[in-house]
Amino acid sequence: MIGALVGDIVGSVYEWHNIKTKDFPLFSGKCFFTDDSILTIALADSLLTGVPYAQNLKSYYRRYPKGGYGGRFHQWAQSENSQAYESWGNGAAMRISPVGYAFNDLDMVLIMAKEFTEVTHNHPEGIKGGQATAAAIFLARSGKSKDEIRAYTESHFGYDLSRHVDEIRPTYEFNESCQETVPQAIRAFLDSTDFEDAIRTAISLGGDSDTLACITGGIAQAFYGGVPAWIEEKVYEILDEPLGKVTRAFMEKVGG
Repeated sequence: MIGALVGDIVGSVYEWHNIKTKDFPLFSGKCFFTDDSILTIALADSLLTGVPYAQNLKSYYRRYPKGGYGGRFHQWAQSENSQAYESWGNGAAMRISPVGYAFNDLDMVLIMAKEFTEVTHNHPEGIKGGQATAAAIFLARSGKSKDEIRAYTESHFGYDLSRHVDEIRPTYEFNESCQETVPQAIRAFLDSTDFEDAIRTAISLGGDSDTLACITGGIAQAFYGGVPAWIEEKVYEILDEPLGKVTRAFMEKVGG
């Protein structure tokens, strides 16, 4: 899952200041972790400890209240009611990467992706976004080719992955929906040449940069066999100690 954290942290400085090029410093002194990383690590924590995800989401929210969460998630996390709120937002996909690494059967990946997503994002598009992302990660780490990952995603989830990133980039704008973030993130992975290039490609599209790159990064890590050591080290420098501790524990146990 650390690939997803890379995407979030690198993209954090471009969410509101989009760039349309792959030529930029990968890390700057202004990079930070956002809700994408926080809630991804909360899910990893639940997978490690068995603590219910809804409980962990609220616990991590209280510990990191300024993570940049969406308005409806703010309301949900602050309320005593834990009922899902029919969201189709891309938060469903940005936090799901641990599921793609934690289970060794595609059917179980899809079941668990749905279960963890619909805690909040129980709209069909939200569930689809979470499942498509987790499935792509599972297929990538299972040795499937990019063509096979694309074919599966298009046939099972109905996403159109036909346009190259160079076609998407000129007109792509900020969008918080799964349906306008997940296909673009997967396509950024498909058009990449290595892990770092995948992150750069995702961010170069513009839009919701940290979330887009977070989704792409989780898949790219699985496909390219990990994250370059120097990039991983930078992530741990930026995460605080508790978040880093959970991330290391998940990486050591699951390998993702």
